[in-house]
Amino acid sequence: MKIAPSLLSCDFSKMGEEIERMDQAGADWMHLDVMDGHFVPNITFGAPIIKAVRKLSNRPFDVHLMISEPLKYIDDFADAGADIITFHVECDSDIDSTIDKIKSRGVKPGLVLKPNTPAWTVFPYLEKLDVVLVMTVEPGFGGQSFMPNMMQKVKEIKRECHRRGLDNILIEADGGIGRDTIEQAADAGVDVCVAGTAVFRAADPAKAIELFKTF
Repeated sequence: MKIAPSLLSCDFSKMGEEIERMDQAGADWMHLDVMDGHFVPNITFGAPIIKAVRKLSNRPFDVHLMISEPLKYIDDFADAGADIITFHVECDSDIDSTIDKIKSRGVKPGLVLKPNTPAWTVFPYLEKLDVVLVMTVEPGFGGQSFMPNMMQKVKEIKRECHRRGLDNILIEADGGIGRDTIEQAADAGVDVCVAGTAVFRAADPAKAIELFKTF
């Protein structure tokens, strides 16, 4: 299991230090949630902030765009240093064009599904993806409870990837991941877990991450 601490749960007043703390604690990826106040109710940060903190870690930057028109901003986030860009299948941009744009910049593309979006909506694009991110909470807010019924969706996507020989695609889960829920994610076939409060507020983040990686 790879662990991607969600910077949404960090202390924004010292975001750079928080990234370094997670890097030293053994994080596999850094998960950065970009919200536009339109696709989701909240606003977080954009490409300039990501660019400013990029130099503080060599870990892959996993940028999750919760924005209405991601195609317009792919260059900005690629220039900022994103290694992976995931965007929502429910967005207003053309899906194929957005994936193609991400790939043209040498960045790994991924699609994200909200809890009420069925698994099959990503099937037409699987051959072009590196990651599928299944939201296990409603996007836009941190600290929500894990939705265990989303694990059926993970299994459906995993099964379809296997059927097509696309076992290189990583399935990521985001929302409510912690000691009490990560085993369910692992059992369903999740490859990467986004963890927020479970690592940032842990007494020993390194021990928490080390434990989560064992699942």
